[in-house]
Amino acid sequence: MDDLTDYDTIVLAGGAARRLGGADKPALSVGGRPLLDRVLAACPDAAITVVVGPHRPTTRTVVRALEDPPGGGPLAALDAGLRHTTAPTVLVLSADLPFLTAATVHTLLVAAKETSAAAAPDGASAGHDGAAPRDETARPGSDATRDGAMLRDASGRDQPLVAAYRAEPLRRELARVRAAHGTLAGLPLRALMNGLQLERVADATTTASFDCDTWEDISAARARIREHGNVLDEWITAVKAELGIELDVDTAALLDLARDAAHGVARPAAPLTTFLIGYAAGRQGRDVQELTERAAALANRWAAETEQSAGPADAGGGTGAGTKPAE
Repeated sequence: MDDLTDYDTIVLAGGAARRLGGADKPALSVGGRPLLDRVLAACPDAAITVVVGPHRPTTRTVVRALEDPPGGGPLAALDAGLRHTTAPTVLVLSADLPFLTAATVHTLLVAAKETSAAAAPDGASAGHDGAAPRDETARPGSDATRDGAMLRDASGRDQPLVAAYRAEPLRRELARVRAAHGTLAGLPLRALMNGLQLERVADATTTASFDCDTWEDISAARARIREHGNVLDEWITAVKAELGIELDVDTAALLDLARDAAHGVARPAAPLTTFLIGYAAGRQGRDVQELTERAAALANRWAAETEQSAGPADAGGGTGAGTKPAE
């Protein structure tokens, strides 16, 4: 992976959530995890992570900030978060993105890094994998660089709260907006976006930009993670988060082991064997893949012995293993 660890993250976790009846939206659970924790999991290697909004428990350490005045809107919140950051790139996210992934974050950071390079002489820059066509509407004098990269959803809408910005122009434009209006409170995001030239990056997953503004959105997100093809990975991720473990799990290999143990030994052997794999890995610091392969080989040997022992009796009606022939 590219060296893209020199970035900070700001998560905007305020707002009144009026369409949710005033519920604490970032704390709402999707797949057994609060929305805020799901967003934080997508950017684990940020140097500093600032959560702007009321204090809530989180599964990882974050810097807390509150916009001035409280409830002052996205620009006031962004300004409050920026005061705690030092990296040259700032990832800005809303706290209600249940399907945001580390891969999408990485794509945005790559695009933001590329924007710091000089543009092509004719003003058209080369694209990158997964990127939508760039917005070529430039500010006067700004054709040499872009100010970051922003996700564009499947319907073509810009998502300024799923974006990676260069910190210097972001601070500059916030100062410009404040000078023009005398405040940042209550101003819409477009007051800031109009002054920034951003790379547009297509949402390759089609779901990374899905946000939860209504109870219908929450219900749709909860239903989607339970769909076949999603539920197992979601469950494993939730368990690891709940237990506080950082461990890559080869789900297919473990399922194969469980099948072999259930078939070759006995059905209860499946969960007990996978438990023992985890216990051994944790206690001995050993590789899960190696332990899984060894246990699978043991289960196969066990099954082969059982088949060999049963073979003569099945084939010729003879005695089973360990039975003394009749005299």
